[in-house]
Formats: sequence, structure tokens, C-alpha cells
Amino acid sequence: MADLILVLDAGTTSTRAIAFTQAGEIVASAAQALTQHYPHSGWVEHDAGEIWRLSQDCLLQVAGAVGAPRIAAIGITNQRETMVFWDKETGEPLSHAIVWQDRRTADACAALKAAGHEPAVQAATGLVLDPY
Repeated sequence: MADLILVLDAGTTSTRAIAFTQAGEIVASAAQALTQHYPHSGWVEHDAGEIWRLSQDCLLQVAGAVGAPRIAAIGITNQRETMVFWDKETGEPLSHAIVWQDRRTADACAALKAAGHEPAVQAATGLVLDPY
């Protein structure tokens, strides 16, 4: 009987999967640390392939522990504004993911604010104008 909810959390420092009962009790979990890359001062990146592999690994561990037929639904949460581009034909990442903590666009954001574009950006995105 499908009675569990499986949640995947691809977070900033780790990826984890947790199986919950409908009452919110944890039945099984798995977690793995995610490598942080700092190629330049203020830059923060993740290997998108590593995120994918860790996600699969954690999901398979938890599904194996509880039995896949018991999983009724899957929820996914991720790292705010982290972004990655994937090749549409191969499914491979084109580069590292730019993590939400990355500051490389600080000058561009400051210029947009100085030009008075902050209200339009917030109205269009729901986010404050900031590098992350």
C-alpha cells in the first residue's frame, strides 16, 4: 500500500531524502555532503552532475529501505535561486551550477538599482534585486 511521502531536499551543503508517514514521522532517510567550489573570490558553484548523482543515490537508498511500492508521492525542494543549464539533447550539465550565494553579479545589480529598476524587478520576480 502506498502510504509514505518521499521528500528530496537538494540543499546548499548536502542532498537528502526522507520518507515520512502521513502523520509526519520519519521512516527512513539518507544524506550525502555536496562539494562546494570557489573558483574566484565571491563565486560559489556546485557540480550539477554531482547534485544529480547524490539525488539519485539518496532516493534509491530510501526507496530501498521502505520499499518503492509504499511511496505515494514525492516532494522536491532545492536551493533558492541556484541555476544550472542542461544540454537538451544529452541531458548533461553545460557547466557548474551557480549557487544562490554567488556574488559575481553584484556590480550589475547595483547598476540596475541605481538606474531605478529595482521595483520592476521585484514586481516581475517577487524577489529583491540582489545577486542571489
